[in-house]
Amino acid sequence: MFILAPNSYILCREIIHPDQHHPQLSSNGNSSVLIKYSDKFGFEGRKGEWKKFCRRDLRVKSSFWPDLTTPSTVDMQTIEDSDQLDNILAQAKELSQPIIIDWMASWCRKCIYLKPKLEKLAAEFDTKVLFYCVDVNKVPQSLVKRGNITKMPTIQLWKDGEMKEEVIGGHKAWLVIEEVREMIQKFV
Repeated sequence: MFILAPNSYILCREIIHPDQHHPQLSSNGNSSVLIKYSDKFGFEGRKGEWKKFCRRDLRVKSSFWPDLTTPSTVDMQTIEDSDQLDNILAQAKELSQPIIIDWMASWCRKCIYLKPKLEKLAAEFDTKVLFYCVDVNKVPQSLVKRGNITKMPTIQLWKDGEMKEEVIGGHKAWLVIEEVREMIQKFV
């Protein structure tokens, strides 16, 4: 018997053996579904009774279904000049919202490796913190001096128009992400 669930992520094939009371399942690899039928599953009885019977005996474990209500990543907006940074800081000050600025370079391997991980972190704090990135080779050096950047990648938290804290990410990416997460939680 084939079952196609309303959710497109689930396609399940079930084989029920007459001598066993539990089904064997295989899934498409994206999710697992546990379906349990009683040994009296069938099409007998009146229509209303059959529906009650199926709803009672069909159990689906949905802990493996993806949560589609929140984004998995959020693209970081780029800052290209000092005027744009001033506008962003003014808007964040009005909302009393902190912002994260990732100072990076296109030639820096650690910066390139860290950016998608920061975008995932941005999805965690989607409405609380705004994430931006600056490519130090494509902006005026006055902007880089304003951020007081000496090493890359540098991740800074700005609140109320000034830089509050920073993480210099020269070590493992997961350690940098944990440090950034702790830094955000201090100011949110």
